[in-house]
Amino acid sequence: MVKKRELLYEGKAKKLFATDEEGHLWVQYLDQATALNGARKDEVLGKAELNNQITSSIFEKLAVKGIESHFIRQLSNDEQLVEQVDIIPLEVVVRNYATGSFSKRLAVEEGKLLDFPVLEFYYKEDALDDPIINDDHVKILGIANDEEIAVLKAAARKINEVLITLFDEIGIRLIDFKIEFGRSADGSILLADEISPDTCRLWDKETNEHLDKDVYRKDLGDIVPVYQEVFSRLKNK
Repeated sequence: MVKKRELLYEGKAKKLFATDEEGHLWVQYLDQATALNGARKDEVLGKAELNNQITSSIFEKLAVKGIESHFIRQLSNDEQLVEQVDIIPLEVVVRNYATGSFSKRLAVEEGKLLDFPVLEFYYKEDALDDPIINDDHVKILGIANDEEIAVLKAAARKINEVLITLFDEIGIRLIDFKIEFGRSADGSILLADEISPDTCRLWDKETNEHLDKDVYRKDLGDIVPVYQEVFSRLKNK
């Protein structure tokens, strides 16, 4: 049985620990909600378990569709075992509908279905407030080369297709989402981090009710019942 070792990193939503298995990390999700790049922070009891279980479920479903990730297995309600990867400092965002910063930047009507999924890169750098960047910026910064950029884009689009179908089957519209990738020990690029209502905008297909972290960002109510609803639908699928 794998054993947890020393704390390696603590972020806004997770702690990472070493393990007694080389190349494997122990992830513990935190009962913490943040917004505005961490400027707003609150303890939210029950959030850790829900995000861990939702992410574990989604990563398992993606694996069935041939999408590789760092996820190995769920260890407990709020913990999972993952392959150690070198995180690529990019947030890869895929937008199916206009909303949030996309609508504000480009004056596109909120909730408008886009003609095709729009893919964006954001540079993961808190000091710069995670700016949007293009392919040339990615290369100039030494984050990824042309071949790797193509891999990231292809993977993100395939993930989008699978997630659209998955959420549609449980009565949820996938508005947009952000994902992260990492390089494994052999140089392979793997999906990493998490996929949860923290990282996706999810709207109920019938009511357009928010089933994601916008409930917290916009002070619309308690996010725990909202995340529980998403998990219940996934679990019962």
